[in-house]
This record gives sequence, structure tokens and C-alpha cells, in this order.
Amino acid sequence: MSKLFVDASVQKKIANGVQLLDKHDIANHSLANQLVFLYSSSAFLGTAYLSEQHKGMGWFLSPKAIKLDVAYFVELFEAARKKRHSYENDTQTTAYRLFNQDGDNFGGLTIDRYGDYALFSWYNVFVYENRQVIIKAFQLVFPDLVGAYEKIRFRGLDYESAHLYGQEAPETFTILENGVAYSVFLNEGLMTGIFLDQHEVRANLIDGLAMGKRLLNMFSYTAAFSVAAAMGGAYETTSVDLARRSRDLSKAHFLANGLTLENHRFVVMDAFDYFKYAQRKGLCFDVIILDPPSFAHNKKQTFSVAKDYHKLVFQALGVLAPKGLLIASTNAANVSQVQFKKQLEKGFGDIRHTYLDFKTLPADFVSNKADRKSQYLKVFTVEVEQ
Repeated sequence: MSKLFVDASVQKKIANGVQLLDKHDIANHSLANQLVFLYSSSAFLGTAYLSEQHKGMGWFLSPKAIKLDVAYFVELFEAARKKRHSYENDTQTTAYRLFNQDGDNFGGLTIDRYGDYALFSWYNVFVYENRQVIIKAFQLVFPDLVGAYEKIRFRGLDYESAHLYGQEAPETFTILENGVAYSVFLNEGLMTGIFLDQHEVRANLIDGLAMGKRLLNMFSYTAAFSVAAAMGGAYETTSVDLARRSRDLSKAHFLANGLTLENHRFVVMDAFDYFKYAQRKGLCFDVIILDPPSFAHNKKQTFSVAKDYHKLVFQALGVLAPKGLLIASTNAANVSQVQFKKQLEKGFGDIRHTYLDFKTLPADFVSNKADRKSQYLKVFTVEVEQ
């Protein structure tokens, strides 16, 4: 086992409960994709592994010397399953997160449940190389799941998705969330047809937040918010996304719930272009949902949540009805709740508004409370006076 000496700042970071190791924490980058013992100048700190991923250079695992064997992962998975006992007994929800990186004390790995199937996401080479041990332990703790798939969320391999073990799932099938059906797929690129971390926001829509109202869903992907609103009594919905495929995927959710498409529209268009179009046509909405990617670019412009979200808010106000609701969401881990709210305030300017609700990750997406980056989701519901 290699030894890695770190300075006092890293020692303090670990003592405070942060598990993610950043580039500046690691002086010796030759120790890639391996388990290491961490030491300060005077003491043993614990076990970590080094492996570069989208965020960070590795993860602290334990203050003890540990071995990543089946027994180790069985213990982790048993603890994770116990935390989610309420989801397991909920017949109205059959898709949720089973294991969530550092929230469950092993960064670089997430596992989701989609009905009778598990979906593993490997975020770096080290975790991927240990996948057989991880899978074996998982099968011991979750023998009731009939099959599994994987997503490769790091660069270097020639595939993104594959069947792992057990039965193969249908090409598309439905899962339930809060009693609403959604059409999903497990073996096509990195997407599945729904973002499970937003299920509490969708629950509000199902419970009548948009009842009798006109809803605009921007960056709609497969229009899961729109379906939830429709099931909650929304008068009409408009779902806007730049990806052409989003239209058919969105319709599949509506049809899975026996909803007619008469009052539900699907628009393939850039968000900023749609706002201009809506203003020209005099369109007006009672509820607008903004859930853009953290970073995006097209031929016309580049968008970043950290710098540009206020522009979306400003444009949305131009088509929002008086006393309308703005549901503003981001999953940008590098943007804090305070920074995000500043972007909203910049967009509102002098317009009077009231914050009604704030949501972060739901209970199944267990996060590391010591690390702000682990709690990446931020969703404000705001009533705007106009």
C-alpha cells in the first residue's frame, strides 16, 4: 500500500468530514488509480483512493486501514439500504437512488433503482476497475433485483452504457414516482429518460401547485415536470428543449399515464429564442420552470449557471403572469445556494417577489453534509408580483 503525506490544510479538511480530494490536495500525481494510506507529518489519517474524475482527484474513505473486499462493500450497501427503507415500502414509487457517493461513504459510485433493475454509474477508473467486487457485494445485499446496467461517466473507454448481469430490461419500460408513470430506458447513452433527484419538486406539481394553470417547462428534456403538472391538474403545458428527440420521449411519458396531448405542446427550440417568440406572440404562463444544464453552448452563445442564470430569469419575467410562479433550479455543484440566489435577485431587479419554497436533494440522494459540493441541487419556488 502506497503512503501519501498531505499538509495541515488537507488534514483539517478530512477532520471536518470532507471526503473529496482536490487537485491541490495531492502533490504526488503519480499515484493514480490506487488505494493509499494518508499521513500528516505526525499521524496516520486513514485510507483514501486516488483517481481523477470530473470533480476531484480521489476520495477519502475511512480513518482506519481498510481493504476493499466484498465484506467492506456489503457493509456499505446494508447501511445504504437501511436508510432507504421507506422508499422500498412505497408502492407508489419504484425508482430512486440506492447509493449516493460520499453521502454513503464511497465517492465515485452511484447506484439507482429502476423498478426491478439496478443502474451503476462509475465516475472514475479506480471504481470501474473494482466493479466486480462491488457488484458481487451488491447482489448479496439486493438479491431481489433481477438485473443491472452500467453507465461510464469518465473518459477513456469506448462505450457509455452496457448490460451488467441478470435479466435484460425491455428497451423501454415504465417506473412509478409518486404514483405517476414515466417511460425510461437503461441502455442508451448516459440518459435514462428522467432525473430522479427532482422527485420532490415533481411531487409539488402532482399535489396541485400548477392546478388549473398554464405551465412553461424550459430545458424540458423529456418533460417530466410537465407530466407531473398535468397529473396535478395543470390546464396546459408547453415543454421546450433544443434536442429534437425530446419531443418523442416527452410524449411517451404523457401516453404512459393515459393523458391526451390536446393541451400539451412540445417545442424544439433554443430557450432564449423561445422567450423572444413567446413575447412576440403575446403568450403568458402562470408557472415557469427553469432547469438549465450547468454549462451549455450552441452556435449563438455560451451559457453558464454561475454567470448567466439571471438572463433566463429576466427573460422569463417577460412571459410570466402577475402573481405567477417561477421554479428556478440548478444542479451546478460549483454554485452555492447564496451565489444562486444572487443570480435570481439580479434577474428580478426591482420586481417584487416572494420566496415560497426551497428544495435540495431528496432523502434517497443522501449527501455529505460537511461538503457543499455534495448537496448540488438547489430549487427555489418564487411568487412574482409583476
